[in-house]
Amino acid sequence: MRRGGGGNSSSDSGSKGGKVELTMAVWDSDQEPVMQKMAEAYTKEHPDVTVKTQLTTWTEYWTKLEASAMGNSSADIITMNVLHVEEYADAGILMDLTDAEKESDLKASENFPAPLLNGYTVEGKLYGIPKDFDTNAIFYNKEIFDNAGVEYPKDGMTFEEFRKLCEDLDAAGLPEGVYPVPVNRNSGQTTYDATIYANDGYILNEDNTEVGWDDPKTIGGIQPWLDLVLDGLSPSLEQMANTDPDSMFQGGQVAMYLSGNYMIPSYNKTLEGKYGIVSRPTFNGKNTDIINGLAFSVSAFTEHPEEAVDFALWLGSKEAQTIQAEAGVVISARNDCQDIYVGTHPDLNLQVFLDNVENAELLPHCKATSELAQVEKTYLEQAWMGEITLEEACKKIKPEADAILDKMNAK
Repeated sequence: MRRGGGGNSSSDSGSKGGKVELTMAVWDSDQEPVMQKMAEAYTKEHPDVTVKTQLTTWTEYWTKLEASAMGNSSADIITMNVLHVEEYADAGILMDLTDAEKESDLKASENFPAPLLNGYTVEGKLYGIPKDFDTNAIFYNKEIFDNAGVEYPKDGMTFEEFRKLCEDLDAAGLPEGVYPVPVNRNSGQTTYDATIYANDGYILNEDNTEVGWDDPKTIGGIQPWLDLVLDGLSPSLEQMANTDPDSMFQGGQVAMYLSGNYMIPSYNKTLEGKYGIVSRPTFNGKNTDIINGLAFSVSAFTEHPEEAVDFALWLGSKEAQTIQAEAGVVISARNDCQDIYVGTHPDLNLQVFLDNVENAELLPHCKATSELAQVEKTYLEQAWMGEITLEEACKKIKPEADAILDKMNAK
């Protein structure tokens, strides 16, 4: 049962002595050790299969995957994200797992949050077994607040209270080069995407035929975040281009940062015990958030489809997802393993990330996500630098983005 053509990188070392070697592609060095541990647990139960992780940096991961797929030589198991799944499924890079999942005892519809399953379902076909998920919160540096004499942020703040807190920090006289909060042009997942929805705006309509960037409600959901930049309560776009906000938070250059739970392993390397977490601010009385997550996909070009599919399905099992949850790196996608994660860092308020799921919207995406992102970058950066208004930027995005969707849907 061979899918696709050409050889797989794992088959170069072959199935020697009846053994099968699978490769699993991953970009996150913090997650690689636990993924190795999951693989070891599987191979202990399946001694005729060995699994090796293939670590690539985020900046090279997708380029390498596309290149290997062109040569029909990608890893057997591909760590996939929502932003790329439709594009890669449409290109024939990913195997359809629909029938295999139905024939298994995974019962995905019962064991995983619906938004995650929906995110990896393209035209009714399943292309990924949910691995983990992330939602967002406010991370804050206790030392900066203590030195400024400003009270720590609290759960349940409104956006207006959050804005006032930024102003209080600024008025307290932060050290040179230190800002209340960074709001980057490309931080929609953690900031303005959620407030767009809370303001009844939209980025993509339901059938992916039109963008909503020029909708006044969409613009109204973004403007308060941009105002933080234009009013000097956030570093400038140029400053954030030179030093990314993650590094700024770890380096004590910002008092607060809106980010996902996936950053905790990195923050703990430099700030353990020195930061806290509270819920993101509400907007229009709504505590809307954005949910994103990863999945285990199977290459359409694998030389070992039966073994690769079996491993991918096992990676969604309670056994595998418990191993992942206990590592405390990410929140396991399985509903019955999520609470395990909360206890892995008892000094942090991790429950907030689980509480967000009920009111979370899936990260907007389609087959042309990469192309749309380039258009958005072009004009939003101009607004972030104060060269044009946000309304002007969004009205420029609209026709170019709609044309991309038209082209996408015409195929």
